Amino acid sequence: MAFVHGKGTAVTIDGDDLSAYANSVTFTRTADTHDVTTFGKNSKVYAPGLKDGTGSIEGIYDSTAMSGPSAVLRPLVGAAVVTLIYRPEGTGTGKPEAEVDVLVNSFEESAPVADMVTWTAEFQMSDDIDDTPQS
Repeated sequence: MAFVHGKGTAVTIDGDDLSAYANSVTFTRTADTHDVTTFGKNSKVYAPGLKDGTGSIEGIYDSTAMSGPSAVLRPLVGAAVVTLIYRPEGTGTGKPEAEVDVLVNSFEESAPVADMVTWTAEFQMSDDIDDTPQS
């Protein structure tokens, strides 16, 4: 078993690399389940359904005008389905990569008086995830 540190994680959305601005990525895969229990059973029986997924990216605010998280993510909220690429082990040949179309549902900035300004973006996956390793 090989454990992997999160510091190398890379994430891009709509072609923009947000890795330098992010400090947390959540990538959640889910699936519907359907109750197909029939008479005479002592326990429920389930069948698989459609897959789904959501996620979020969080980080420290950066006021970089053209490439910072605000400039990239604000225009995407509810606007279009774009490509997200998630690389939990960083960039490199043979390393895992998940590529999926997403709809950015929200972009939030938080400015506490005694700490750094932070941001969070949440997204809804749309269609299948391509889990082909990086080439």
